[in-house]
Amino acid sequence: MTTVVDTPQWLATLRADGHALPQSPLAWLNERRAQALERANALSVPTTRDEEWRFTDLAPLRQFSLQRPPAARTITEADIALFNLPEAGARMVFVDGQFAPSLSHGVGALIGTSGGTSTGTSVSTLTDGLKSHGALLQQHLGVHAGFEQQVFPALNTAWLHGNNGALVVLGRNAVLEQPLHVLFVATQANIALCPRVLVVAESGAQGKLIEDYVSLTNGAYLANAVCEVSIAGNAEVHHVRLQRESLAATHIATTAVSLAKDARYRSQSVALGARLSRVNLDIRQAGEGADVELDGLALIGGEQVADTHSSVDHAFAHGRCRQMHKTIVGGAAHAVFNGKVLVREGAQLTNSAQQSRNLLVSPRARVDTKPQLEIFADDVKCAHGATVGQLDAEHLFYLKSRGLPEQQARNLLTYAFGAEVIQRIPVKSLVNRLQQTVLARVDAK
Repeated sequence: MTTVVDTPQWLATLRADGHALPQSPLAWLNERRAQALERANALSVPTTRDEEWRFTDLAPLRQFSLQRPPAARTITEADIALFNLPEAGARMVFVDGQFAPSLSHGVGALIGTSGGTSTGTSVSTLTDGLKSHGALLQQHLGVHAGFEQQVFPALNTAWLHGNNGALVVLGRNAVLEQPLHVLFVATQANIALCPRVLVVAESGAQGKLIEDYVSLTNGAYLANAVCEVSIAGNAEVHHVRLQRESLAATHIATTAVSLAKDARYRSQSVALGARLSRVNLDIRQAGEGADVELDGLALIGGEQVADTHSSVDHAFAHGRCRQMHKTIVGGAAHAVFNGKVLVREGAQLTNSAQQSRNLLVSPRARVDTKPQLEIFADDVKCAHGATVGQLDAEHLFYLKSRGLPEQQARNLLTYAFGAEVIQRIPVKSLVNRLQQTVLARVDAK
């Protein structure tokens, strides 16, 4: 018997559009995109029958007739003033998937570096990056975020073209003193976007990246984002990821990080928007002594769904990882966390700890959490844990005994629960803005 697979309209459209993308003069890029399109054509959209997606239903996407954006709308600096970060040394703005040079600054060779030569340190579109760092892109672009078994990274890679993505290269031993801000803005409903970011930190380099997804529309759309981060020996990247999109949007993201010997990766990921969001975080240790810190926060309400799947692969000795993922769930919202830590044979003296902490502020709120450890080495220190509950009654009683009204006491405790993650973000103006957002959300619950 032949099984007929029902292909959603939006997926059929995106597959077809892949054929229409302009060809690159670089044979390797055309081949890589063709391979990705072949996989996108072969793969199906995951369903709740798939173990990795059993808590997250993508069926609502079938309701939308998504198209490629016909053209980016013209917006002004005033339209995105709310998202401005004065500390940023450079800002790249993409509107409806297209680079907006008039809203960007600091693009090109970066200044404000210290600690050594800044040769090769730059932020650019992929178009310019292919000209100036072609060999580097061939080595990394579409390599870390594998698309062989995942339809969303495959679609993103098939769509690769120069003006829909950002390239950040931190030159050998360069210390970038100011953060880089890559801002993706959606302004139209019923469109599908494929943002792309590639970060390459060469040996000894240090830098901070703010990857930011926002919207100027209340409509439904799909953002299918991929970020690849390659960190060479003794280099460090501090990566802040913000998702504050339309409450009708669907946001699917893949972040893939590779760390060489003694490399360091610090991350704060904050999810506030989207009707449905899914982040796949893949951390791969490619050398001894890699050091990772992962903080996550999802603050959702209404009927939002926020799903985070993380995988930390300790493949070499002396690896370290600390992960803390928090959710604050109100209304009839649903939060999902699945965290996998793999310690391979030979990865001795690994120290890896993972915590999932979840706060329910509504009787209809729901959380599914699944921390996992798979250990194939015998000299390691690994731990994991998960908690799901409401506000601590003793803490609430203490605040009320000091004269705070019950609702104000609840708001304060809820805010403090999420603020722990936000306060680790190394950009003061962003911390202040997110604190205000969390307080406003908490007051509204």
